[in-house]
Amino acid sequence: MKQTTLCYVVKDGQVLLAMKKRGFATGKWNGPGGKVEAGESVEQACRREVKEEVGIELENLEQRGVIEFRFPEKPEWDQVCSIFVATSFEGEPAESEEMRPAWFRFDDMPLADMWEDDSIWLSGVLDGGKVNMRFFFDERGKMWRFEEM
Repeated sequence: MKQTTLCYVVKDGQVLLAMKKRGFATGKWNGPGGKVEAGESVEQACRREVKEEVGIELENLEQRGVIEFRFPEKPEWDQVCSIFVATSFEGEPAESEEMRPAWFRFDDMPLADMWEDDSIWLSGVLDGGKVNMRFFFDERGKMWRFEEM
């Protein structure tokens, strides 16, 4: 199963999300992140992906848990995702070929245009909590089950 990362940059009661413009999860708002490359730690991968996707350099990074995303009909999509929160960064978020960033208040996230699982765990992580869960999706990306790990 591939290793991936997601990062939620937080500032003044807002979270930086980015609209995926191509590839896996096109059309969904999510935190920047992506695949861990050979020889990288999950933290190094998270920092690299955030820089590539939204153009900022993270000054601090706290791992808040791990989520397994399972797609039984598409096992090549399965991933173990390390979840991070950052509260300090350098630069201004900027659009890339892959993602278009925007700030959202915690109480006004575009949940209808995000992965279904985000409504279950993301608010708790943004409020300082941790997550350790497994989510199951069908081949269309519809969540059908979840469990604590």
